[in-house]
Amino acid sequence: MAKSQQTFNKSEKEKKRLKKREDKRKKMEARKAEKEANGGSNGIQFAYVDHNGNLVDTPPDPDMKKKIDSEEIVLGVPKKEEGEQEDPIRQGKVSFFDTSKGFGFIIDSENNEKYFCHVSGLKSQIAENDKVSFELEKGMKGMNAVNVTKI
Repeated sequence: MAKSQQTFNKSEKEKKRLKKREDKRKKMEARKAEKEANGGSNGIQFAYVDHNGNLVDTPPDPDMKKKIDSEEIVLGVPKKEEGEQEDPIRQGKVSFFDTSKGFGFIIDSENNEKYFCHVSGLKSQIAENDKVSFELEKGMKGMNAVNVTKI
């Protein structure tokens, strides 16, 4: 006589699956009934943006609208004027320099920015707290001080 393929565990899983499906159907019907009771509205159907950029449910007042000329909008970075040429030689103070490793940092006296300095960019020997003049060059991780000379 062959053993039944339907085990207790299989029948329990099937009962759970059917119960879950029935619960889901009941929840869906309850949501539909609730929606009909509320008049079919499901929150704000349209959202407007007022003159301050906030989302509101009422249309914005046309009197508050600002007229902007598209010709006045500037795209990109404005070009420098001929008289605005920046001096390439800067002055600063050596905040740290390790002669054994061959690098250090210089603090610009104009804007207090810290710039990396490598021994290959030196024109004269420098040490910590020395006043130096230098030029800036774009490096892999930012601006680097090059042509560094002690003042």
